[in-house]
Parts: sequence; structure tokens; C-alpha cells
Amino acid sequence: MAAVMMLVVCGAVAGLSTVPAAVAAFSVVTSTAASWSVVENFGVGRLFVWGDNSSGQLGLGDRTERRSPTQAGSSTTWTRIAVGRAHTCARQSTGTLWCSGSNTYGQLGLGNTTDTINYTQAGVATTWSRVVAGENHTCATWNNGTLRCWGRNNAGQLGLGDTANRTSPVQVGSDNGWVGPTAGAEHTCGVRRQRTLWCWGSNAFGQLGLGDTTNRTSPVQVGTNTTWSAVAAGSAHNCAIRKDRTLWCWGSNASGQLGLGDTTNRTTPVQVGTNTTWASVTGGAAHTCAIRSNGVLWCWGSNASGQLGLGDTTNRTTPVQVGTATTWASVTGGAAHTCAVGAAQTVWCWGNNATGQLGQGNTTNRTSPVQVPGVTGRPLATGPTASSVLLIG
Repeated sequence: MAAVMMLVVCGAVAGLSTVPAAVAAFSVVTSTAASWSVVENFGVGRLFVWGDNSSGQLGLGDRTERRSPTQAGSSTTWTRIAVGRAHTCARQSTGTLWCSGSNTYGQLGLGNTTDTINYTQAGVATTWSRVVAGENHTCATWNNGTLRCWGRNNAGQLGLGDTANRTSPVQVGSDNGWVGPTAGAEHTCGVRRQRTLWCWGSNAFGQLGLGDTTNRTSPVQVGTNTTWSAVAAGSAHNCAIRKDRTLWCWGSNASGQLGLGDTTNRTTPVQVGTNTTWASVTGGAAHTCAIRSNGVLWCWGSNASGQLGLGDTTNRTTPVQVGTATTWASVTGGAAHTCAVGAAQTVWCWGNNATGQLGQGNTTNRTSPVQVPGVTGRPLATGPTASSVLLIG
């Protein structure tokens, strides 16, 4: 399994850092806490998909939901994945980018607004590196560190200085230092190589972290801190990890998804507790989950469908440990469900299961983690507005 020099993704999180011991089987260096050295150990693999497929976003040639993992095509060279509300994109080891599903706003990057139910190559570039998907927009970096975005742009989430939709990838500014973009419903954030944090798009809940609720159509630096290592977007909130492994959250907090002990929105980053061992973080629609360096998983926020994995449906406004396992390697948050990679690259999901997104062969919600049978692998991805799941294994 060849190592690849590029940034590592743990669920929705993006950035650069060292890896906790519990994550060693997942990657040599992960994307979330203390160092700028990056060496991935993902290799390549088959693409497995399940859950909502109402727009053909699973790329299986139809619009039928899948309640169990199903292989998409026959390729064994997939390396990166991203899941939007009704579209998905995936990168192959050749550096090509492929997308499927809803294309109402051009979010597939095909130069048109025609939906597709099979993975279709976006352009001819072979330099794609990291891809993320918002509700109806997509952003991705090239190997040279430049960032491109496309799709819906009603709130300026493409970062192009206007609110016009784009049906093909367009470069965001001229900076070539992007190492970790992340996409919320209608906003985008990213860490640059200098460890600065930038956000743009919708800001109705202060999710841009700029101290106000005014939308931005171009990237704006969040404060002056230069120690950001990773950022993960929820639907309308963000959480980020600094070099010292502290965790900071801001934006919408109606369900306690900021982990601050209340339900008050924040328009600038606020530290979550005093812990200094956070290793990765992911944002769902209105919940957040994060892994500490000892491999322990914590979740908080909305829990109406059991997406916190705590055995009940009660919201939490501060981080609560999920079970007793110390072997969690990565976690990814969906609209109302959560999935994670555990020991030996086993896959676990919990929460809402209305479209089979838990991969259990049924539509029964689960309030505690349940193993997805028949698959192992990494990376694993869903999205804060999504009820679909993708896995490379």
C-alpha cells in the first residue's frame, strides 16, 4: 500500500497534524493536531456506498436507496470521497475527479445542470487532491495548493466575489497554500499552509467566525491566530483544532452543537473546555463529534435520532464520551447520523436510518454504535446535510 504525500482527512475535518496511537492503523499522520508533516497511508481501494440515493448520488445507475454497502463500479483506485446533500464526488489515484447525483446548481462540475446517476469525470484535470461537498456546492484543491469551487453560490460560498452559480470548477483567488478546505451547508472554510484560518459564504449564525452575521463572498481570515491545524464544518457551525490540540467552535448552537454548555450562538471561535488532547473533529447538521489522542470518542449537540451514540435521544450541550472504546480512528457526521472507523478498520454507524444510511439492511434508527457488516476500510465520509455514506475499502 503506497504512501501518498497529501493531506489526510478524518471525516469532515481538514488540516494537518500528528496521529494518536489509536489511529496508527488509519494513517501515519492524520489531519488534526500538532505537526505540519503529512504522510498518508490510505493507498487505494474500492468504493462502497449506501443510504439515500434519491438523486442518483450513490453512482449506481439508479435512484434506489441502498440499506447495505454496495460497491460502485469495478474500479479499485479510489482515494478521496465527499458527500453533499444529494451529490457525491470521489477522486481516483490518477488524480481525476468524478461526481454523481443532483446537479441543479452545477455542483457536479460538468459544465451543465443535468443530473447524473453514474460517476462522471469532472473535466480533464489529473491534479485533484482533496475534495469537500457542501449542501449544493463542491470545493477541491489541486496538488499545487490552489483551491477551486463550483455549484450553488447564493451566499457567496464559492468564494469568487459574487453570488453567481458556477457549473465548472473556478479557482478561488491566487493563493496556492490551501491544505484543508471544509464545506457546510452554504459556507466554506479552509486552513492555509501558514496555519491561518479563512471562511466565506453564509454567516446567518456567525459561522464564519468574524464577529458578525454578514455574508462574505470571498475568503476572509478568521482572527489573527496562526496555529490552526484543522477545521470541520457542520451545517451552520464550525469546530477547529489548534496546534496545541485545543478545540474551538462557533456559529449556530441551537442544539448545543458548540459544546459550550448552552444554546447561545457564537460569532467568533470559543474554546470547548480545557482539554488539550483533541485529535480530530467532525460536524453534522446540528451535532459534533471528536476523537481525543487516546482514541476515545466524544459527541454533543442534537440527538433527536440518537446521532450522539449515547443510548438515548437527549441533546447534550457539552462533550459526552461515547461508550468505553479507545480505538476510534476517524469519525464523520451526517444530517442526523454518525459513522466512524474503529479497531481493525471496522465501520460503525448510529442515529437516523430512514434511508438505510446506517448500512444495517433496514431502516431502524440506532442510538448506540452498531457495526456495518461486510465492510472494512478508510476513509469514510458522509456530510452535514447528507443521508448517504461513502467508504473506500
